[in-house]
Amino acid sequence: MRLLVSVVDAAEALVAAQAGADVIDVKDPSRGALGEASPPVVRAVRLATAADLPVSVALGDGPFVPATAAARAVAAAQAGAAFVKLGLRGTTPAEARASLGAVRANLPAGVRLVAAGFADFERAGAPSPGDLPALAAAAGAEGCLLDTAVKDGRGLFHWLDEAQLLAFVESCRTHGLFSALAGSLRAEDLRRLGPIGPDLVGVRGAACAGDRVSGRVDAERVRTLVRMRDAGSGGRAPARV
Repeated sequence: MRLLVSVVDAAEALVAAQAGADVIDVKDPSRGALGEASPPVVRAVRLATAADLPVSVALGDGPFVPATAAARAVAAAQAGAAFVKLGLRGTTPAEARASLGAVRANLPAGVRLVAAGFADFERAGAPSPGDLPALAAAAGAEGCLLDTAVKDGRGLFHWLDEAQLLAFVESCRTHGLFSALAGSLRAEDLRRLGPIGPDLVGVRGAACAGDRVSGRVDAERVRTLVRMRDAGSGGRAPARV
């Protein structure tokens, strides 16, 4: 598994990178689970970090008008994103395909699209985790993320058990996608995720001193997450991402 740490600015990005994060994700947690990151912040993060360290960018939770989704994705790519994550909250499968398809059609070559669904999909009004990989592949995405839409202290494992998460990861592989799991994960949850084998695990709150919105990414917390990731995966990093 590779460790993705969500940051709000270049200073946090440097802390996360130096502490061992494999992917730097830029978002605004005050605006939702996948709160849209502004292009100037993305550009500052990209300039502050090593060129070979991937930067992903959250485009928002959803729902989206396809043209708006595409415009946000293009702006993020121009600012230096290697991945863009499109949230599917409040989105039917047909609407999801339309928005993801519009993003894919407008993204530059080499920038990867991630369809971001939710473990608490019923209250998010989003496609179910079981349907997400096929939907994402049909729309031209390269990866799938499961997060939690409502940050109320109930994390990923509250909504889905190991068997369901394993089925999601295996479905992503079947459809030629990389898989990412997030959702109020704690450091100790990374051990549980090791046997499940997602390509990425994503954190914000667990990497912060303080809460996910007002707290700041802390180097020692990131180093602890790296150690727990390694303990769960045996130090193996998959080649998909």
